Amino acid sequence: MLVELCRVADVSPDQPLRCELNGEELAVFQVGATYYVTQDHCTHGPGSLADGYLDGEEIECPFHQGRFNVISGQATMAPCTVPLRIWTVTVRDGGVYVDSDQHAAVVA
Repeated sequence: MLVELCRVADVSPDQPLRCELNGEELAVFQVGATYYVTQDHCTHGPGSLADGYLDGEEIECPFHQGRFNVISGQATMAPCTVPLRIWTVTVRDGGVYVDSDQHAAVVA
């Protein structure tokens, strides 16, 4: 079932947004005209990725400055090595949606 996380107007390329789905915090990113959703918590430490610095397709965690690609979820800079879980995004009528029944993908 598709669930609206936020409105597209709530997210900008320089300001990710933290949302919640089924009790889990997610981060919504805008890269160009496309939106991406990952888990919000860094896989290395307690950092919130929605509070990080987005540089192109990479989010820098504010905790230890490790980086992830928000499109693939892959860790791109140490100390981060474990990829992020990612969700498939649907944009419709100005809303950013994910499937609440989807088990987030982890890219191997």
